[in-house]
Amino acid sequence: MKTIVITGASQGIGAGLVNAFLERGYNVVATSRKVSASRELLTSDRLVRIDGDIADPATADAVLAAAVDRFGGVDALVNNAGIFIAKPFVDHTVEDYRQLLATNVDGFLHLTQRVIARMLRQRTGGSIVSITTPLSDHPIAGLNAAVAMITKGGIEAASKSLALEYAGEGIRVNTVAPGVVDTPLHENNPKDFLATLSPMHGISSVQEVVDAVVFVTEAPRVTGEQVRVDGGAHLGKW
Repeated sequence: MKTIVITGASQGIGAGLVNAFLERGYNVVATSRKVSASRELLTSDRLVRIDGDIADPATADAVLAAAVDRFGGVDALVNNAGIFIAKPFVDHTVEDYRQLLATNVDGFLHLTQRVIARMLRQRTGGSIVSITTPLSDHPIAGLNAAVAMITKGGIEAASKSLALEYAGEGIRVNTVAPGVVDTPLHENNPKDFLATLSPMHGISSVQEVVDAVVFVTEAPRVTGEQVRVDGGAHLGKW
């Protein structure tokens, strides 16, 4: 039985991922600031919840310890935790930048380092999937998020480098890049406007993103790839 770690797990895509992997028979270590209070997760003796700030190295330590102590190791990681701030570049504050860097980059770094180190000790390979965005290399006019793209674009580049660095050890590293997804993040945004942000029109569901993550997690020969779930928004002007 395989064990997967999922960050940003209390709601939205993260909760969908937890439930999907539980249903597929995985052991799951789920973490977010208040994951213990989430009512969106299935009840299972194969689920461990760890509350904590993903930007804090102590959270990464606690998550890995839970995976090893409870389930004997870790086979997969989904870096789902992340924040997004959209505003003109010149209007960003130092605090905006620090928040984006802490959650999106520090969280990725601390946990991915520890998980890969554990996978190397286990010598069983593994999978790392990080949630990014098509905006990192295909911006949309009017959706100004250059500072957020410093972090998400960095994760894209790092993931390709890691895929090559650890390919020989059987550790696969990929990204899944959703467009607009029907989650609480967009509950106050007009759905008719959001639907215009891709040539297929409409908004992706959580399940559609989850399906992509499950695929790359379990695809044994897929590494160094970005899977876009954006209704074709990355294809250019429409």
